[in-house]
Amino acid sequence: MRIGIVFFPTVGPADKPAAQYFDECLRLVDLAEELGYDHVKIVEHYFFTYGGYSPDATTFLAAAAGRTRRVRLGTSATIPAFQHPVKLAGKLAMLDNLSGGRLDAAFGRAFLPDEFEAFGIPIDESRRRFTENVAAIQKLWAEEDVVWDGEFHRFGPVTLLPRPVQQPHPPVFVTTAQSLDSVADAARLGHHLQTVPNAMSREGLEERLSLFRAQWAGADEPRIHLSYPTVVNEDPEYARKAGRADDEANTASFRTAVESWRKVSSEAYPGYGKLAEKLARGADFDAKVGENKLLVGTPDAVRGQLETIAEWYGDDVTLSLGVHSGHLSFEDAATTLRLLAEKVLPGLFPLQAA
Repeated sequence: MRIGIVFFPTVGPADKPAAQYFDECLRLVDLAEELGYDHVKIVEHYFFTYGGYSPDATTFLAAAAGRTRRVRLGTSATIPAFQHPVKLAGKLAMLDNLSGGRLDAAFGRAFLPDEFEAFGIPIDESRRRFTENVAAIQKLWAEEDVVWDGEFHRFGPVTLLPRPVQQPHPPVFVTTAQSLDSVADAARLGHHLQTVPNAMSREGLEERLSLFRAQWAGADEPRIHLSYPTVVNEDPEYARKAGRADDEANTASFRTAVESWRKVSSEAYPGYGKLAEKLARGADFDAKVGENKLLVGTPDAVRGQLETIAEWYGDDVTLSLGVHSGHLSFEDAATTLRLLAEKVLPGLFPLQAA
């Protein structure tokens, strides 16, 4: 099992200045590189405290690339529907070059109605736009004199510069939290998978992973990334207090971002109309820890959680740990990374320290 970190900010100007948050995250990138973590990832969202401090993952990852030499750099995920495929393919190819071929390119459909409205994109077109744009980006990376005649974009012949370092293209991941169809489509197209255990039951995740593995048609081994908010501290009471505060803030941020689903419906997102109502009822922090949806506790407690996750989902999965949404201090996040590296992972899933 490989272990990395993911940044999903859920803070805004009233909580912490953006410049301070980015500085803290880049210092954590340095620490992840030093301690031997597998990867660093960051999301793309807009407008809300739910991810809004990261409207462009490539900008942050370019900064991370300039201060690291080993750790892989991942979008988690960038949204093809909101950019022309030539533009996004070029930005990601440039990042692959700046990092010396360390890019993992994850793409997502997006799901927040306010984001689609702001970009003037009909939300009902999201799946078709996603499928077309990812295919166009892969073609631009892998081929020259590309001609594209799609439903939404027409261009060519063009040859993208720079060419990606990784050939025929960087690893492609699909990020999905709800749709079984998206999981099956990703597997059949040879795209790797990213998903969020906190968004579903254990049985639901097992169903998705079984489907993905059964439908896999890629040329290499399938890769599965699972994301977990994580707080580790030697003091069990402090760990749970901090973990609870972080989870409650993250949930409140998500609740605000999905509020528009109360007045929006889309056949492309069945069931999302009930999302705001479900979140309004809240979720129990202790239950989420008990179900291993949050990794919170002492080193021994979190080690036990990781052992159980490996038993449930396989030790071939990769974990992306959300250690800094911005509500806790830099010192809390750094403590989590150090305790994992020094007391949790040795003898279990050792890191590859530089």
